[in-house]
Amino acid sequence: MRILIDADACPVVDIAIDIAVENGLECILLCDTAHYFNRDGARTIVLGQGADSVDFALVNMVHKGDIVITQDYGLAAMCLARNGHVLNQNGMVYHDGNIDSLLTSRHMGQKIRRSGGRTKGPSKRTKEQDEMFANQLRKLILFGIIKMEKGICPRKSTPKETSYVKEDHCNDCQTVRQRRTRDRRTRSRAFGHSKI
Repeated sequence: MRILIDADACPVVDIAIDIAVENGLECILLCDTAHYFNRDGARTIVLGQGADSVDFALVNMVHKGDIVITQDYGLAAMCLARNGHVLNQNGMVYHDGNIDSLLTSRHMGQKIRRSGGRTKGPSKRTKEQDEMFANQLRKLILFGIIKMEKGICPRKSTPKETSYVKEDHCNDCQTVRQRRTRDRRTRSRAFGHSKI
């Protein structure tokens, strides 16, 4: 289990690194040349400024059970398809039950902005949001460690705190065929296509 951070404009980099060090986990920051980070306790990978270069590099690095921190809904959808645990900077965990509606809201916001309209921006960050993020990250780490110690796939069963995770996340279960259809639909929405 590792912690992978989409570090471009991420307000919780230092909190995530501290928690990774506290738990003895590898922490990897991915950023482009416009947002260079260099932090003790984390490895930094700097990529070119091409469109979505950080997103594609991060998705290709994700292994089953890794924790990904991002505020990008499209990236979150792709990481879920690779059996990662995905968390945003406010402590919200992305999962099959909320990713479709989040992608739809992103798409609607893009349509409004393209037509000349305005959408509400994020509010000022609070200390409570930092605490919520730290608590949820610790829960995901604890969950993953417990499952690894028992030799169980960390995506196959869930603790009470993360009861949204369904068994069909796991490649070892018998619902792979159902997942393939859902993953194609999720990837299609992540890239903004209306049809598969």
